Amino acid sequence: MQSAAVSPTHASLPDSLRITFAPLSLAEIYGAVDNPANGAVVVMSGMVRNHSEGKSVVALEYQAYQPMALEIFRQIAAQIRTTWPEATRVGIHHRTGKLAVGDISVLVAVGCPHRAEAFAACQYAIDTLKHNAPIWKKEWWEDGSTSWVSIGACDEPSNYTI
Repeated sequence: MQSAAVSPTHASLPDSLRITFAPLSLAEIYGAVDNPANGAVVVMSGMVRNHSEGKSVVALEYQAYQPMALEIFRQIAAQIRTTWPEATRVGIHHRTGKLAVGDISVLVAVGCPHRAEAFAACQYAIDTLKHNAPIWKKEWWEDGSTSWVSIGACDEPSNYTI
């Protein structure tokens, strides 16, 4: 009996890259990167937490320059293919609009034959997105005040460049 090896062909396995006002779905992004060649799918879910900088947060509002942000997502996926060539699929979904505490704001998923590569590629994707994508968030504080924060202004400098 012969068995055929499953090898990913990237042209036939499009990445799932989107910015949307609609709620994000873990099942949807997982399904978008699932592939028989995967030994691992790593998903990172970023959500609205109830505090920041020692203050109570009641909501976040995201805005994006969508064409440029999607181009950054494409560059991230391309770099993943270069660095981890066995990666089968990449998913990057980000929400815009006003989100409540507990809502998912960003999902990143990477499918690979091995877990180490899937974890590394997923971390690269979210770190690079946070530093490079033109996406901004407004923090809505419990006291009624607000402040805009660029996602690119994150605490730790990235070790990655595109």
